[in-house]
Amino acid sequence: MKIGLFIPCFMNELYPQAAMDTLKILENFELDVEYPMEQTCCGQAQANTGCAHETSILAKRFLNIFKKYDYIVSPGGSCVSMVRYNYAQFLEGMDGFEHIKNRTYELIEFIHDIIKPKALNVSFPHKVGIHNSCHAHRELGLASMSEKNVAPFSKIKDILDMVDGISYSTLKRNDECCGFGGTFAVNEEAMSIAMGKARIQDHLDAGSEYITGVDMSCLMHMQGIIDREKLPIQTIYIGQILAKGLK
Repeated sequence: MKIGLFIPCFMNELYPQAAMDTLKILENFELDVEYPMEQTCCGQAQANTGCAHETSILAKRFLNIFKKYDYIVSPGGSCVSMVRYNYAQFLEGMDGFEHIKNRTYELIEFIHDIIKPKALNVSFPHKVGIHNSCHAHRELGLASMSEKNVAPFSKIKDILDMVDGISYSTLKRNDECCGFGGTFAVNEEAMSIAMGKARIQDHLDAGSEYITGVDMSCLMHMQGIIDREKLPIQTIYIGQILAKGLK
């Protein structure tokens, strides 16, 4: 099984350790992983601001780079959602498009649905609150949505349940947006901050030591508020929890 590792551009620049931990996790499952050095951005930010031409260029670049791999895995739910649900308008009918559309996975989704481990040799003795980021939650389906009358489930929690010593906080609103939204945080700064503060307060009230999730962008937004307000809580990317103790 040949894996192409796609790292979101902001993670490559700002959170290289989280990116390296993603690679470490995949290699720990004895997978053959490659990081194509020519990769850039998935084009989500450009698409969200109406730059269709620029998005098309990036989508075609992604296709040409990654179509040769059995699976494409990324530590970014919103980037995976971009490939799976928004590339069709740029790539429909092109050779390899259906392959990347169906074989691009978010890291936890890939571990849960494809690798299906029975145990993880990892310990994290802390109380954690799970942040269900919007794209991963409502488009990728990593957990049940509160607005739907379905049996509750969480692929994120299924994987974290294999981590020794971990415990969970119970939130009042377990799938509410943190307010980041990429360019939304720039165009609607006051609203974005207010939503972020509300999300963090829910975790504080529930006794979370850490907020974790599958999208580093959401965690970056909340960590910025935490640092500015000097709040007694931290964020941690889920991959960094799973990489604890791995060599």
